[in-house]
Amino acid sequence: MATDILTCTDRISRAVAADDLAEVSALTDPLSPAEVTRVLERLPPKTRAVTFRLLRKDRASIVFDSLDPALRAEIVTGMRSTDVTQLFEELDPDDRVWLLEEMPASVATKLLHGLSPEERRVTDAILGYAPGTAGRRMSPEFVSTHPELTVAQTMLRITARLQDAETVYLLPVLDDGRRVQGVVSMRALLGAPSDTLIGELMREAITVPAGLDEESAARRIATQGILAAPVVDLENRVVGIMTLDDAARIVERAEDEDTARQGGTEPLDRPYLSTPIRALVRTRIVWLLVLAVGATLTVQVLEVFESTIEQVTVLALFVPLLIGIGGNMGNQAATTVTRALALDDVEPRDVLRVFSRELRTGLLLGVLLGALGFVIAGLFYSTMIGLVIGLTLVALCSVAASVGGVMPIIARALKVDPAVFSNPFISTFVDASGLVIYFVIAKVVLGL
Repeated sequence: MATDILTCTDRISRAVAADDLAEVSALTDPLSPAEVTRVLERLPPKTRAVTFRLLRKDRASIVFDSLDPALRAEIVTGMRSTDVTQLFEELDPDDRVWLLEEMPASVATKLLHGLSPEERRVTDAILGYAPGTAGRRMSPEFVSTHPELTVAQTMLRITARLQDAETVYLLPVLDDGRRVQGVVSMRALLGAPSDTLIGELMREAITVPAGLDEESAARRIATQGILAAPVVDLENRVVGIMTLDDAARIVERAEDEDTARQGGTEPLDRPYLSTPIRALVRTRIVWLLVLAVGATLTVQVLEVFESTIEQVTVLALFVPLLIGIGGNMGNQAATTVTRALALDDVEPRDVLRVFSRELRTGLLLGVLLGALGFVIAGLFYSTMIGLVIGLTLVALCSVAASVGGVMPIIARALKVDPAVFSNPFISTFVDASGLVIYFVIAKVVLGL
């Protein structure tokens, strides 16, 4: 299938270049919406816009809904206003907001003005919440019920809203003031007699405050394994609903950001092959500059111990090995603790416990690696060189693990993304401190 997609993409590119629009339609018609999406993700922006405009309207809506928000924004700018308005109207309100966040303000305003009054109302309700909060990711289109309604009455409500509701698999149960009393599942409704009161079937609701940051809200839903959660205001009144699929998308995006930043780059907001070269450069250059500045500190340390290296030149051979092990040790600890923070396994007040655990972990790993380093360096060079390498690994692993473990917690306390804060700091600190530890131990052991 991968080869077919690649071949189809190449043929579509050539057909668009030759203005053979009939060939483009002939190539895309046999493809499923998922396959069309994969093809569009691989095409250049102009070719993508032309190909999308040639899709049948029924398929275009499905494909447009499956594209990343950044690619949707590109397609919107290359389409006629009437086509854009129709596509924008057909999106769910929460998906509409995702798209608006990728658009220039002037274009976003124009799109909003083109909506019908009802769709404009529900979209404005979401836009009224701060960016990055659960309120921005909820859907205001949901079906609710009341404790005193029967199963039959509730099923009628579901039938009436079946086309526009975000989900009907889990319904909030509200009182007369729209405050949450519980939730009831579709499974419970289908398994109960029609005259059963909802109050007898409902269970306790897991809610999400509208002002909670979106990642925390999404992880709460994913961790609990629920299909949806009511989003509530400060008075516990339901203002929307966040579904599991939206939560999964938010968590995936957050983890992509963390993974990218831990690797020394910024996350891409679109598929790799659809990302312009200048955007790839922007995602990497800042981190390279930060790490380059940090590397100058390492150079300064080497300069301080220049005389030590001149006396025992073999010491210079182990510098890359020690820096690499220290950096990897610190990043392993930081990655582990960052994940624990995301899952609420660790809180900022646990900083001393984390420091103690990572110090002991690093010490044990240092002893194991140090013993191996002592044997290998002792065999190839001398026992004293082996002792220097062994002791350095013990000390370096202990420092790197403990520092790497507490850095994400310090970042969280400072309200900074742990992935952003930890990586450059650990790389700089461990490199410099590791060299200091190394040469100090060498001077003491070798009597330099």
